[in-house]
Amino acid sequence: MTENEGKCEKMSKLKRGGGLLAFTGAAAVLAIAANLAITVIKYRKEKNAKKIDLAGSKVRVNLSASEILKLADKIIAESNKVYNSVASVPLNKVTYANVIAPLSELQAQQFPLIQSCVFPKLVSTREDLRKASAEAERRIDAHLDACSKREDIYLVVKAFTVKGEWMNAEAKRFVQILVRDFERNGLNLTASKREELLRLRAQIDELSFRYIQNLNNDGMFLLFNKAELVGLPPEFLKGLDKSEDGKLKIPLRSHHVTAVLEFCQVGTTRQMVYRAYGNRCGDINLSILESLVQQRHKYARLLGYSCYAEYAIDVRMPKTPKKVFDFLTDISTSLTDLAMKELDILKDLKKKEEGEFPFGIEDLLYYVKKIEEQGYDLDFGEIKQYLPINLVLSGIFKIVQDLFGLRFEEIAGADVWHYDVRVFSVLDLGSNELLGYCYLDLFSREGKYDHTCVLALQNSALTSSGAQQIPVALLISQCQKDDDSSTSGLLRFSEVVSLFHEFGHVVQQICNRASFARISGLCVDPDFVEIPARLLENWCYESYSLKLISGFHQDITKPIKDDICKSIKRWGASFSALKLKQKILCCRFDQIIHSADNIDIQELFKHLHPMEMLGLPILEGTSPASYFPPVVIGYEAACYSGLWSEVFAADIFSSKFCNDVSNQHAGMQFRNKVLATAGVKDPIEVLSDFLGREPSIQAYIENKAKYVL
Repeated sequence: MTENEGKCEKMSKLKRGGGLLAFTGAAAVLAIAANLAITVIKYRKEKNAKKIDLAGSKVRVNLSASEILKLADKIIAESNKVYNSVASVPLNKVTYANVIAPLSELQAQQFPLIQSCVFPKLVSTREDLRKASAEAERRIDAHLDACSKREDIYLVVKAFTVKGEWMNAEAKRFVQILVRDFERNGLNLTASKREELLRLRAQIDELSFRYIQNLNNDGMFLLFNKAELVGLPPEFLKGLDKSEDGKLKIPLRSHHVTAVLEFCQVGTTRQMVYRAYGNRCGDINLSILESLVQQRHKYARLLGYSCYAEYAIDVRMPKTPKKVFDFLTDISTSLTDLAMKELDILKDLKKKEEGEFPFGIEDLLYYVKKIEEQGYDLDFGEIKQYLPINLVLSGIFKIVQDLFGLRFEEIAGADVWHYDVRVFSVLDLGSNELLGYCYLDLFSREGKYDHTCVLALQNSALTSSGAQQIPVALLISQCQKDDDSSTSGLLRFSEVVSLFHEFGHVVQQICNRASFARISGLCVDPDFVEIPARLLENWCYESYSLKLISGFHQDITKPIKDDICKSIKRWGASFSALKLKQKILCCRFDQIIHSADNIDIQELFKHLHPMEMLGLPILEGTSPASYFPPVVIGYEAACYSGLWSEVFAADIFSSKFCNDVSNQHAGMQFRNKVLATAGVKDPIEVLSDFLGREPSIQAYIENKAKYVL
């Protein structure tokens, strides 16, 4: 998914799901599944009835194209009015009431209105609405960008910080972040340096665009006969185009390349595909990346940082590049013994299957998959028969209720943009207090955003009247329906994992109780935001959870069998240390190029590859830096972030839940100590308070080492 850094005023990544939960155990699952199964029928009966409003929600759905654009213009006009009023305050008369409170209130009030303009482009079936939404987003983005560069606002906010009249610690953190955001845009620089910063930003954006455009426009493919593609699934081969002489075309796109590298039994084919994919946009993108890194360093130094990595990481959990390097080194070193064992096993397996051909990096995915197939008796096609979506959802609701004390109740008659969409209120299980709302838009359809994601529609915030604004979230997914449109389909296990992940974000959004929209919900440290989602993924592999979410689609009273649950647990906990080493290699490369000047990028990769990959050289003729989008846009100097959140989530699960996955005491502590306060305090402080110590990599390493292939 996407990063929230610098974008949370507009599109925080959030997710949501729900269902009625008042029962426990099997009775709950069966009752809720029955309730969920009739939802579409209920909707059709009620769709002509008067739509009810969601109390406390400012989110607007079903706006027309003209209404979206009018609302966008109104948002901009109101924002300008407030900003101009704040800017007019004399510097010697600044107070919390005339500077900070108006800005905070503006953010709280406008966040759901901005999202009301933006989200239709992701979900609407109408092209005119999607276009209007995209145009509204463009206008609002341009306005917010201009506001972030207003020196007059920066000066009054800065003047307030000098006075130091803080309301409380949370307000102090909010103001410090306001100042930080302004200064990262150069508002503390001279006019000439600010102009140079803008010029560099434009160059960086142009170079990034060219790099990505080169990859998107690359239409290269390779031709193979069927004998050269032995092992690939028949359905995959059926989807390939053919040349005039009947050969099959393998486009050099990640989906096709990954399939070949995982399934193709012909080593020379794997090598050809890997080499061709690894040389896409070769010298062109390599040159662009070199220029791009140089410009980033210049940009960071104008802002007072020694390098771009220092600039990027300053606002993230590690705070310094050294902390990231230490993190990567510790994990890599801890994995070395296991990776060596894996490499020996993979080499032996290749020797048995292909003879004396040396093992190369292009063989990694294929032989890891072979080992996994031999080690675990799992048929994921069969497992899918036990995962009807309504039953999976009801099981997730039960798990979330038991862990975090949340109850999801469906709201009949709520206004929605498509009959598939369902709306839930989320209440505290004990007090029945309304905590927030959630929209579920789960099924694929034409015109809809084609990835699973979460959007925060309204953030928690304390309004000027003293009321707590409640969170609202939208989960968008691409599940497939059965032919009978009144019933929902079966989920692949990977889709189940994705839903658990998204519900982690939903719980995070709903349980947050920040007083300021800017630091609420998913608008938190981008290294922290994935931790709750990663944590909840662990429940996908526990027998307790698998029993709750599963039932044979023709008889839902029959869940996944015990032996399959155990195999899924072992499979989920197993991994390829070599694959993880490959990820660390990319993270280390990213950190080095963004930490030092005049790096020969191609030579750096050649040097790092055998060092990190236990002697395996880079495949001759490839240039990984030329097709590595994360270092260009979205994760520059931050490729470590996904691994960071995965490691810390493993620490939390191992320390608090692995011996009792239904431990509500730990779940409520996580809700109150971590989710409620995220954004309000420093993330490391939050996690340390919950764990009773600083987060560690040890649990992650030990868990991986349990299941040696």
